[in-house]
Amino acid sequence: MSIAEVRGLVKKYPSFELKEASFAVERGRIAGFIGRNGAGKTTTIKSMLNLVHPDGGTVSYFGRPLAGNETEIKKHIGYSTGTVNWYPRKKIRDIVDIVRRFYDTWDEAAYRKYRELFQLDEEKTPRELSEGMKVKFNLLLALSHRAEMLILDEPTSGLDPFSRSELLDIFRGLKEDGVAVFFSTHIITDVEKCADDIIYISKGKIAAAMPLADFIARYSAPGESLEDTMLRLERGEMDA
Repeated sequence: MSIAEVRGLVKKYPSFELKEASFAVERGRIAGFIGRNGAGKTTTIKSMLNLVHPDGGTVSYFGRPLAGNETEIKKHIGYSTGTVNWYPRKKIRDIVDIVRRFYDTWDEAAYRKYRELFQLDEEKTPRELSEGMKVKFNLLLALSHRAEMLILDEPTSGLDPFSRSELLDIFRGLKEDGVAVFFSTHIITDVEKCADDIIYISKGKIAAAMPLADFIARYSAPGESLEDTMLRLERGEMDA
């Protein structure tokens, strides 16, 4: 079942254009959104959330268009860039107390569950957290209001290999709970390790959107890593 459906999404800038992007994200699956820097990943994500206004196309969640249902839909979606830039000197406990007031879907039991799982100290401030713990803090806030889908823009960027591996393990656990995880990255090995589906964008156009196994079967040469495949495809060899 599709949680999110993007159809013909267009966003035009003077020096860049997102060209009729179309794909779907399924419940209980991890979708890796890949492409080189500047390919259009962040533009797509911001358009999906109406953080920038698309010039065309539609975005739907849970079978309902985002237009006209944005407030209700966003109660069930978690979005993170992997950073915490607000209230840097406030304790996590105090930030959580503020955030919980905005959600009638806030689940205190879920908050306690993920706080313990992520081993977050409520007495610390965001400025005292490592980059990996900042990502976990954003995830904690999203999951505590029972987000059914996480939309994450480069969540593993800047993390050390151990923290990246730990975060991918968290994604796999969320998948088992039926949460859809959609994350952009230029780190191909992260997709290879945990993604069920791959959405590949190149020069503003969705070049492929399919299960990862199908992508590998179609595009990868025998014995070729996914990273090597992507490098070859970026050279224009899509029909290889």
